[in-house]
Amino acid sequence: AVPRTRILATGGASHNKKILQVLSDVFNAPVYTIDTANSACLGSAYRAIHGLVAETNVSLADVVKLGPEPRLAVTPTAGAEEV
Repeated sequence: AVPRTRILATGGASHNKKILQVLSDVFNAPVYTIDTANSACLGSAYRAIHGLVAETNVSLADVVKLGPEPRLAVTPTAGAEEV
């Protein structure tokens, strides 16, 4: 089974529920947010940590799991995929 798509929104727009709802409806996927400062640097920080532990065969997915847990912000509106 293919896992369902989910969207992770960060930055200033992630605080706007209406924008998140549009994303959710357009992509027919739930949108999650992470409450962290300087979220624009988050991805590069994960990659840097992954590079430091590369010799230990730790996957990037395992590195990301160490970060803050995303919170569900919005889900697609029923029937949005038909529009």
